[in-house]
Amino acid sequence: MLGLVQDLYAANKENQAFLHARFDLGADVLKPYKETIERWLWPDALRNQDTSVAKAKQAISSYRKAVGEPAALAELTVFYCEQAAGFCDDVGYQDDGYFDALVRMFEQALTITNQLPASDRGALIARLDRVRAVSHNFGYGVGDDMDSLLTKYVKA
Repeated sequence: MLGLVQDLYAANKENQAFLHARFDLGADVLKPYKETIERWLWPDALRNQDTSVAKAKQAISSYRKAVGEPAALAELTVFYCEQAAGFCDDVGYQDDGYFDALVRMFEQALTITNQLPASDRGALIARLDRVRAVSHNFGYGVGDDMDSLLTKYVKA
C-alpha cells in the first residue's frame, strides 16, 4: 500500500497537491490550487496563453475532493472571483462565458461563505464586495447581477 501511495505521489503534481491537502502537509496547502486558478484565469498574454474556466474550476473541485474544508473552500472561490475580475479589469477581457462563470462562482463563494461562523465571514464578504465593484466596469450586467446576489446572501 505504501508503494502505491508513493507511485501516485510521483505520478503528477495534481496527486501531490491532493495528498498534501488531504494530510495537511506543507505550509500552504492551498498554494498549488491557487496557482492553477491564477494560471487559467489570468494568463500571461505575452506568452500567448489562453484562459480556461473549466481548468480553474477543476482546481476547486480537486480541493473539495481532497479535503473540502469550508473555510479553505471559501478562500478558493473568493480567490477565483478576484482573479477573474482582476484579469478582465486589467486587460479589458470580454467574454460572455467567462462572465457567466464569474457570476456563478460569485454566488457559490457567497453560499460557502455564509456557512462559515460570523467571525470568519467579514473579510471574505469585503473581498467579494471589491470584486462586485470592479465588475461594474465590464458591462453585460455583471456588476448588476453581483449587486443582486450580494443583497440576497448578505443580510445587513
